[in-house]
Amino acid sequence: MRRGLSLRLGTLPSMFAPRRIQHCRVCGTATAYRVPADDNRERAVCGACGEIHYENPINVVGTVPVWGDQVLLCRRNIEPRHGMWTLPAGFLELGETVSAGALRETEEEAGAHVQLQELFTVLDVVRAGQLHLFWRARMLDTHLAPGPETIEARLFREDEVPWEQIAFRTVRQTLEHFFADRRAGRFELHTGQIG
Repeated sequence: MRRGLSLRLGTLPSMFAPRRIQHCRVCGTATAYRVPADDNRERAVCGACGEIHYENPINVVGTVPVWGDQVLLCRRNIEPRHGMWTLPAGFLELGETVSAGALRETEEEAGAHVQLQELFTVLDVVRAGQLHLFWRARMLDTHLAPGPETIEARLFREDEVPWEQIAFRTVRQTLEHFFADRRAGRFELHTGQIG
């Protein structure tokens, strides 16, 4: 009961290691973590100017690019999980919408030209402080020009997907949903949480 109560009040599970803000972004003075008035969780508060600094989840955006009965995967040229396969995705940048970020990541990582379709998966990765959003995307052609973060980009049929070499659980779950929905003949929005 105490665990449920503490989570309800906003304390984070012990496995979550939040980014720690040590200095005020406004004046540079050291911050201290405390619960501000009218709040319910610790925040980094500046001891000099009183600025409250909020730490929020990072958005990861990407696509499930499809050409016929194949999906496009990228082999990672960066850590974490160097050499493993993933969907084209990455961190949302300031000043862009989530859909524009998904298109940008697809272009940067795979050099693929796609038409964005509907939002397909929304997966919370609470441990990492992330939210992963994937859109289905129709490839406009098969020309690929992977960027420096990708060793190679390749199309796979379901029975060819290197399941044991998929880099992230969110990608695996998104692919599993995609192939299951395709077999069922209808695509739905899938939400969930990765532990």
